[in-house]
Amino acid sequence: MATAAVKEHLTMFIVVRKDLTKSLNWNNGSVMTQACHAATAVLHVTRNDPDTVEYLADITRMHKVVLETKNANSLEKLETILKEHQVPHYKWIEQPEDIPTALATAPLGERSPEVKNAFKKYCSLYR
Repeated sequence: MATAAVKEHLTMFIVVRKDLTKSLNWNNGSVMTQACHAATAVLHVTRNDPDTVEYLADITRMHKVVLETKNANSLEKLETILKEHQVPHYKWIEQPEDIPTALATAPLGERSPEVKNAFKKYCSLYR
């Protein structure tokens, strides 16, 4: 009997810049607002993507991972890798300051080894 492949839960990855609190003295509420902006924006722009539709179909079972990255430079490097591997995402740029603050992926079922490595290299769990 063949075994069926186990499908990973659809998961959103939300990345915020740690230096917003450490160097720029933003409070945690402001940083979490940036994460919310990025997450809401990516769900809106990918609202017709089958994974997003599936993710939103059962809001009681949503999975999210909130990560931090060191600064704007590391956020840009992560975004470059996501673009190279065609991972749908949205980078939030706070206005009127024009500061990139957070990035959120669309719900993902699985990540390539390269994308997993990028998250490991540039991110850690948000603390």
